[in-house]
Amino acid sequence: MDMDFEACRRAFQTRDARFDGRIFCAVKTTGIYCRPICPARTPNARNVEFFPSAAAAQEAGYRPCLRCRPEASPDLGAWRGTSNTVSRALALIEAGALDGGDVDALASRLGVGERQLRRLFRQHLGASPVSVAQTRRVLLAKQLIQETRLPMSEVALASGFGSVRRFNETFQQLFGRPPSELRRSRQAETPAADGITVRLPYKPPYDWDAIVRFLGDRAIAGVERVEPRRYARTLAVDGARGVVIVTPRRDGALSAEIRFPKLKALPSVIARVRRVFDLSADPTLIGAHLSQDPALAPLVEARPGLRAPGAWDGFELAVRAILGQQITVSAARLLAGKLVAAYGEPIDDPAAAELGLTRVFPAPERLVGQDIAALGMPRARGAALEALARTVADDPAIFTPRSNLESAIAALKALPGVGEWTAQYIALRELREPDAFPQADIGLLRAMTDEAGRRPSPEQLLARSQGWSPWRAYAAQHLWAADPAFAQPKKGTKTDARRAA
Repeated sequence: MDMDFEACRRAFQTRDARFDGRIFCAVKTTGIYCRPICPARTPNARNVEFFPSAAAAQEAGYRPCLRCRPEASPDLGAWRGTSNTVSRALALIEAGALDGGDVDALASRLGVGERQLRRLFRQHLGASPVSVAQTRRVLLAKQLIQETRLPMSEVALASGFGSVRRFNETFQQLFGRPPSELRRSRQAETPAADGITVRLPYKPPYDWDAIVRFLGDRAIAGVERVEPRRYARTLAVDGARGVVIVTPRRDGALSAEIRFPKLKALPSVIARVRRVFDLSADPTLIGAHLSQDPALAPLVEARPGLRAPGAWDGFELAVRAILGQQITVSAARLLAGKLVAAYGEPIDDPAAAELGLTRVFPAPERLVGQDIAALGMPRARGAALEALARTVADDPAIFTPRSNLESAIAALKALPGVGEWTAQYIALRELREPDAFPQADIGLLRAMTDEAGRRPSPEQLLARSQGWSPWRAYAAQHLWAADPAFAQPKKGTKTDARRAA
């Protein structure tokens, strides 16, 4: 692994926040690993070694620092943009792929061999896939211990441990003390009634206003409520229905209040919040690359913290995209609201009721065999939605990452009602493919019109975008944000599926 020792040491000596989440320093004499911003005295150079991930440090036998709290660092890595296979694997691990499966099954889902996947993890993260999954569980548990007042048995369940005994053994081995002592050492925040509030860090800058505006333009009545400083929505995970309320903080993080009856759903819900609000992005790294193009440089400078919003659920996103074809944004939202009112399951939660949230978006099984066109749309579109629901009900894994972007697009285009544009859009928002790029999008073509008024063709834009790889999804977001017609859609004008979705 190529990590320059002197460069890493200087980052820790100067407490350079730009490297927070990208490198970790382990002290041989204490057995502890830290973040670059740790307030502790910088150790002697001969007593330290550096790792590209928390998992690598823990696999080498080091334990997390209790002062700088590695679990509170942004979830970044120097590998991002260099190994899409690792990126896709991490997304699956975060969603629980190794909680009930093995590395061989994970590798098969990604279209690679088990040995190759292990080699890539060792090369880019310095740890095995199993170690990464275990480190995520341990750090989530540590965060819940120190930020909530959940009983230890519930912390074990919520962080993905199979048993309280295994939870206690892991903490005793890693920290040299029972988990209860970690809680006594810090003051936990008072949680909302029946809810858990967690802090989710990101790499600054972060354009909260842009992402909440993006989500607000698409908010479905009864499912979502968007305010300038708060986003709330209902969510269904493994049959359980709950509410998520996200607000910005002042310390480089978002605050997520999660109200779910099943604690086992917590890791999955946190993963979805991180995905939707794009908390793993490194805007400095991405911006530096995109700014090499003179057309994108002023856009990046104007919006340095712009993110690529993710989706809560692949099926929901696909339905939204199909509903929005050839109609206005407001009309698409109205149709989505009718769909939810007719087929969405109700939710019984005091916080939801207070916010005006009444139902969850319907699962695909709820739409199978239904006359969806009766809600007020062309019969062909209603039939496409029913066929889509039937397909996804038969194969729930259709919206999970594939071995590469091309195979993902091919699989998505095989879905009823999904063409090239919609497939690229789903890959961008749901699969979190950083290089997805819907080159035929009218907003992107309009944003790249030159001073003489010449608009590029989709083929010309695709050729131009090659220099933006592997961050074309973020280039698209900057171009969309710069398009006046996208930022301020006129009442009653036609739109494409992107704007309605």
